[in-house]
Amino acid sequence: MRVKPKSTQFHQGREWGKVALIAAVVIYLALVLLLPTLYVFIGAFSRGISPFFATLTSFDFTQAVRLTALAVGVAVPLNVVFGLCAAWVIARRRFRGRTLLLSIIDLPFSISPIVAGLMLVSLYGRNGLLSNILQFLDIKIIFSFPGIALATMMGGMPFVAREVIPILEEVGTQEEEAAKTLGAGEWEIFWRVTLPSIRWGLFYGVVLTTARAMGEYGAIAVVSSNLIGRSQTLTLYVEEAYRNYDSQSAFAAAVVLAALAGATLVIKEFFERRTRIKNEESLEE
Repeated sequence: MRVKPKSTQFHQGREWGKVALIAAVVIYLALVLLLPTLYVFIGAFSRGISPFFATLTSFDFTQAVRLTALAVGVAVPLNVVFGLCAAWVIARRRFRGRTLLLSIIDLPFSISPIVAGLMLVSLYGRNGLLSNILQFLDIKIIFSFPGIALATMMGGMPFVAREVIPILEEVGTQEEEAAKTLGAGEWEIFWRVTLPSIRWGLFYGVVLTTARAMGEYGAIAVVSSNLIGRSQTLTLYVEEAYRNYDSQSAFAAAVVLAALAGATLVIKEFFERRTRIKNEESLEE
């Protein structure tokens, strides 16, 4: 009987190992992501196209979309400004507490959104730390739009800073110092030197921030009164519709969120590719 060489057996074992790993990944993705997503799309169109579009044109849905868009429109620009400022300070300055500041920026990555919502309530709620000041100024934050905007901002806070910091550190300060030597002001240096070098990373961070803002649920569920047509975002609309056994409407809204997520992935891939090409060009130079 002919015995296969050990090298052949070893290579065959490696091939079988690769196949097994790929199969395990595919099965895992199918069970966790692909099949649930397919089920949502089937549920959205199970009664035909007309009920699907009827949901998209209903008052409750359009109000939820409007509130979500408002929250995103407030949270994303503020997070971009904060992220740029934080990235600039962290990348360009060495100071005591720098590591602590980085940890605070990363806090939304590690803390549960529900806990983040409770933190906002404990600070801005009726019995919160700032309740007396807010009552004196007649400002309502929790169970109103400002609370929803704050919850949305907390979830997307780290992305811009975390994308821009490595780029600023990699680019260095030589071009900025050269521009300053030639007499350029701080704003001129930022717009003409710094911003072009970080633009793809910045756009990537904006895309991630927007995606997180659109899909925020946990913190908003805590700080929002979830009044239909008034203080209900799109994610809360999905939860409310499904809980009330209106699964078709819930699936239709979920399809909209899934489509937005898909568009975000496409844009994310585009910016990742542009950033990679830019880095390769910088290394070649």
